[in-house]
Amino acid sequence: MDDKQPQALKIKREIGLIGGVALISGTMIGSGIFMSPQFVMGYAGSPGASLLIWAVTGVVAMFAALSYAELGTIFYESGADFIYILRIYGSFPAFFAAITFILVGKPFSTAAMAISISEYVLAPFYPGCHPPQLIVKCVAAVSILVVAIVNSLNVRIAVRIQVIFLMAKILALAAIVIGGIVEVTQSTRVIVENLNAENAFKGTQYSLNTIGMAFYQGLWSYAGWYNLNYVTEELKRPEVNLPRAVVIAISLVTGLYLLVNVSYLTVMTPTELMSSNAVAVTWGNKVLGSWGWIMSVAAALSAFGSLNGSLFGVSRMCFVAAREGHMPEILAMAHVHRLTPSPALIFTTIISLVVLIPGDFQSIVNYISFTTWFFYAITLSGLLYLRIKKPELPRPYTVPIILPILVLIAAIFLVLAPIIDSPQIEYLYVALFIFSGVIVYVPFIHYKLCPGLLTKLTVFLQLFLEVAPPSLSHLLF
Repeated sequence: MDDKQPQALKIKREIGLIGGVALISGTMIGSGIFMSPQFVMGYAGSPGASLLIWAVTGVVAMFAALSYAELGTIFYESGADFIYILRIYGSFPAFFAAITFILVGKPFSTAAMAISISEYVLAPFYPGCHPPQLIVKCVAAVSILVVAIVNSLNVRIAVRIQVIFLMAKILALAAIVIGGIVEVTQSTRVIVENLNAENAFKGTQYSLNTIGMAFYQGLWSYAGWYNLNYVTEELKRPEVNLPRAVVIAISLVTGLYLLVNVSYLTVMTPTELMSSNAVAVTWGNKVLGSWGWIMSVAAALSAFGSLNGSLFGVSRMCFVAAREGHMPEILAMAHVHRLTPSPALIFTTIISLVVLIPGDFQSIVNYISFTTWFFYAITLSGLLYLRIKKPELPRPYTVPIILPILVLIAAIFLVLAPIIDSPQIEYLYVALFIFSGVIVYVPFIHYKLCPGLLTKLTVFLQLFLEVAPPSLSHLLF
């Protein structure tokens, strides 16, 4: 009996190459490409610099993902940054990675996606002006609650929603690309004005702060390049499929993003692009006329799909961190009947709603990027450390050493540039919040104080939420 139980509960490798490509590209294509272009243009200052930012950020995402692919074939464990930092540097820095992604990264990302949904839902009702922030926040809050409830009630429904909304993303971007091609064939005036040699780089911003912020907004649209590393244990032949899926997915998305931005510039001037609060809707109104509202619906569905995918995957890092003793055990539990990660979803939903209250899309994305790229730098430095100190480790896939070095330099730049060039007190608050985790780590993780109190709280929440550890919920089911 005991010999068979581990085999019955063992995670199956069911994700192939096509599934891996879909997982990466489906998560990357979301609210970013519909919300970030105006901010990239605003920070870059010119159409040519904007397109260059989109291309370079795609290359950075590719290099970073290939570097993570090597780590994913050294450590065949799910959990991405947390598990890599834990295995390379130990428990203390891994704890900070966990609280950053679970308490900051995922909730901030969820709030940003919800705001983009709200902006596009409300755009047809407030033509030519920005909707009131109170209404934006209320609609965003409702979208978070709807997705959280769906994911808590039924995993299959959540997966079906993801598949359906992936089609909405592809159709929306394809419509923009095709519409841009049609506009070019009919009239080249706007695109000539925007992208000719004389005007393409006119007004480009060269300060470290604006370049860093433009990269933040561009890289936000590529967020998801690391997604397969969260599910390495479920990927077939990861040493082959992980790097292949990365190259295929990111190449396709980068090309698509460039075409979409060129399409925006075929019908809009840089000023119109920067002043739009819903760029796809502005594009739709100019190209589709009275049918422009279709782009609003498509963009909202796309962002909704990304929000669903984000909440769907948030339980993985919670589970791995709790399994390693770095987060409360309750976050690694599932509902005994529905087999959904209810505690992790409720936890993330509450934090996301709190973050939503004071934040706006632009600032939220900037703070996410600041914190996440700090830990990406730590992870990439770990890859270089393993190359130097542990060359004997088996490496089914090896990335050229220059790639992680380049991405590490980019990550350091992204963390330091905004602080050095234009320091803001908010970045200090984020840093203090992250490092305040030492107050929790030392007594509760290192010395394991108050185990009785935590046990009583866990038991109470188990009974109240009807949850149990995954193995027990599996047996009860």
